[in-house]
Amino acid sequence: MTRRGKIIPFPKRPAEPAPAGGRGLVELHRCDKAEAVVVKSLLESEGIPTVLRSRLAHSVHPFTVGAQGEVIVLVPPTDAERGRRLLAKSS
Repeated sequence: MTRRGKIIPFPKRPAEPAPAGGRGLVELHRCDKAEAVVVKSLLESEGIPTVLRSRLAHSVHPFTVGAQGEVIVLVPPTDAERGRRLLAKSS
């Protein structure tokens, strides 16, 4: 007599809802973590919501090499042009 195990499927993730009005985030700037924190502060002080995205878990790897430690500054598309002007002024 052959017994087969019961197969339990992994639960499926629900589809992520699209942002209201079809808006997402757009890339504004790429830099290292220290500069990204300053850029985020500048943009948020002007009322521009900002998200920082990085592929490196800094708590696990306290060092970075080249683009590995790159941080991407993301903003809503409606604020992208104003954000670019602010960054150009501060350069």
